[in-house]
Amino acid sequence: MHKTRNLWRWLAVIFFLSFAALGWIGREIYLEKPPIPQQVLSSTGKLLYSGEQIQRGQEAWLSAGGQQMGSVWGHGSYVAPDWSADWLHREAMTLRNIWAIQQFKKDYSQLSHEEQAPLDVRLISVMRSNTYDQASDTLTIQADRAIAIEQVAQHYMGLFGSDASQDKLREQYAMISGSIKNADDLKALPAFFFWSAWSATTNRPGLDHISYTSNWPHEPLVANTPTTGTSVWSIASIILLIAGIAAMILFHQMHRDEEPVICPENDPLVTLKLTPSMKATMKYFYVVIGLLLAQVGMGIISAHYQVEGGSFFGIPLAEVLPFTISRTIHTQLGVLWIATAWLATGLFLAPVLGGKEPKFQKLGVDVLFYALLLIVVGSIVCGWVGTLQRLGTSYSFWLGNQGLEYTSMGRVWQILLFIGLLIWVCLLGRGLWPALRKPSESQGLIAMVFISAVCIGLFYASSLVWGQKTHYALIEYWRWWLVHLWVEGFFEVFATAVIALLLSRLGLVRATSANRAIVLETIVFLFGGILGTLHHLYFTGSPTSVIAVGAMFSALEVVPLALIGAEAYQTYRHNHAAPWVAKYRWAIMCFVAVGFWNTVGAGLLGFAINPPISLYYVQGLNMTAAHAHAALFGVYGMLGIGLMLFCLRGLAPAANWNDKLLKPAFWSLNIGLFMMVFMSLLPSGIYQAVASIEHGLWYARSAEIIHSPVMEALVWLRVPGDIVFAVGVVYLAIFALKLLGRDRSLPLPAGKLVDA
Repeated sequence: MHKTRNLWRWLAVIFFLSFAALGWIGREIYLEKPPIPQQVLSSTGKLLYSGEQIQRGQEAWLSAGGQQMGSVWGHGSYVAPDWSADWLHREAMTLRNIWAIQQFKKDYSQLSHEEQAPLDVRLISVMRSNTYDQASDTLTIQADRAIAIEQVAQHYMGLFGSDASQDKLREQYAMISGSIKNADDLKALPAFFFWSAWSATTNRPGLDHISYTSNWPHEPLVANTPTTGTSVWSIASIILLIAGIAAMILFHQMHRDEEPVICPENDPLVTLKLTPSMKATMKYFYVVIGLLLAQVGMGIISAHYQVEGGSFFGIPLAEVLPFTISRTIHTQLGVLWIATAWLATGLFLAPVLGGKEPKFQKLGVDVLFYALLLIVVGSIVCGWVGTLQRLGTSYSFWLGNQGLEYTSMGRVWQILLFIGLLIWVCLLGRGLWPALRKPSESQGLIAMVFISAVCIGLFYASSLVWGQKTHYALIEYWRWWLVHLWVEGFFEVFATAVIALLLSRLGLVRATSANRAIVLETIVFLFGGILGTLHHLYFTGSPTSVIAVGAMFSALEVVPLALIGAEAYQTYRHNHAAPWVAKYRWAIMCFVAVGFWNTVGAGLLGFAINPPISLYYVQGLNMTAAHAHAALFGVYGMLGIGLMLFCLRGLAPAANWNDKLLKPAFWSLNIGLFMMVFMSLLPSGIYQAVASIEHGLWYARSAEIIHSPVMEALVWLRVPGDIVFAVGVVYLAIFALKLLGRDRSLPLPAGKLVDA
């Protein structure tokens, strides 16, 4: 007990120090973010853009789909271009051609190498020189460059407008005609794209050859190449990773628990009494399966749009369901169904762990269910209508689609979800309170479940921090608080603690050992995970210190994953601990799959892109998508399904349980995911990475690459994996529906559950 108390103290210290450091870095991002000038002037005195236009352009892009329609600074979807890289390349090419015509009366492409060379040098000098004057809050642009900017702006106004000459390109980008209806918004959009590209290439004050985005994206025309820090900290992170893995293995061997666990002869949960609130959680799990089915459908449609930007096998589906909507729903539901499974698990276990049913607990569970259902349906419908009708920036921010990946729902729905999560924490706390007050071997585990639940509820408030006019660099800072810390952090701690509790209640692990292990694993995870958030922010207008801190701590994130494979094997061995454990076989197998995908998806594929030098070239490419799919579903999705099966084992009639349906469901889901990642997403990401390294990010994300024969073939190779995966979801749905059939088991005493 003394050792455990010391671990809790270390956990508290690391938690508060890490968040203090993360907050301090947030302050530095605020102070050193790329400036938004009050006015952008030509050297002739002509006003090109105002600061208000730049801000309005950001709002216009987000309301039109934002990160679901291409990306800025590498974060977003991958069918349309990265607009900052695309603008940068177009502006450089246009400016260089203007000079060629002025000097030689010929296009740049018609010049000899000797004639091109001085223009290339001049281009780098002009594009990288920082002409922003802080005193007057004015950015002054050379007259020739101002002409190039105006020409490039016409391209984007036509593309996001209704210019018929851009129809083919719109189809390749999976865009709809007239994405932005308001004329002022359409005129402001290029201002934001220009500013994002200017931030990416102009030198920071006082720094030699380092832009506001640390020279991201790779663009040889303007000498945007990796900084020295990007390379040095990448090497240092790899060394730290190797040292950390060695230390973790050594620690694990020195503190191995050799005392064997004596498994109970009978299922300890066989006499579990179902309370009204526990029974009320069953409908949550059917919503989970419904949302999973919808997510898979939207994922198939979104993937197909990469081949046919406006159609689905010839059907003009984009007229009612464009790519921006299908992908928004796909990413949003991915988080919501997993979160719903975990929330329901907490509500189901609260009375079990607390030992009694709090008054009005069932009412609270029912109210929360319908509130969450309203939020899910309302946010999707409002986002859908807003995108189709182009209802403007204010509607998109407050009710529709904010245009931010994984946190796209309008602010009203975010506020309601935050309130719902606080209600969930209260319901969970009421149920767990007796167990939290009573000393026991499991008290530490129950405390970890409750503390992580409180963090889940409170940290969702990070989605409410940014406003409609917040600087884009700060939006990205706070968005990753939500996506990384909320989804990848506290939810994982919560789920891991719940699994440990379940296994200890089944007698498969000792509660004291599980208690120490969970606290220790949480320490290791949060030590790397909190500051590891910064690896998402290397190139988002943040100071160079972010690369150093993010590289080192994101390497530490991977360290505990080195032992996950061994833990997965130990979990698999639980299947053979006693004959009665077979009834939990497929729930336990889901936890085994979590170990596998933690090692492969989060570990191998994650660290493949985490070092700064790697992410410099592959940010915004399908390498990221491969990691995201393997980690999000493989780890968090399989966790959610495993927890759901544990709960359904207690909720459903034992005679209706059918392992013959769960077996193909489990293997189809995992094999389908493996095929999807390693036959399609990863190869296409590698193909794009080669193009990015050789020619620049703009080329890797261009229509020429995205719709090349190789890329389209790789998209089609995703179909077999999608089919196998979808079959697994269908089997899971059929299994769940059969649980609702007439109870065919023998009559039992009231409130008792006995395996058939």
